[in-house]
Amino acid sequence: MTSHQNTQTMKPATAAKKLGVYLEATPAEFREGVVTRAELNALQTDPPAWLRELRRDGPHPRPVVAARLGVSIAGLHRGGVTEPLTTEQIDALRQERPQWLEREQAVQADVRKEAARVKKLHAERAERAARD
Repeated sequence: MTSHQNTQTMKPATAAKKLGVYLEATPAEFREGVVTRAELNALQTDPPAWLRELRRDGPHPRPVVAARLGVSIAGLHRGGVTEPLTTEQIDALRQERPQWLEREQAVQADVRKEAARVKKLHAERAERAARD
């Protein structure tokens, strides 16, 4: 009895998400096929020119835009940003500092502080429990 190993594949949308790029900006051959795990690993290890350019210049998907602006995806939506943005547009927003962006960055900073406080509290409790 021989064992056959199936090649793991994924949809282009899944691969684009894992690569951190906007699917609609990828080349047609990428969007129209399937991507194997080996191909994804190769793209991550040695990205082709189109992937390097997309990562550098965009357009970027919402998670990347949110991370670069230091806000949540929901904060982007509250700020009226619903479309992918290029690096140039992200930089322009950083320089303009609209009121919604400053507010959402402050909210995100508060969320991070609270998460750090809770993590520290859990660590302290675990340390006390380990001693007892």
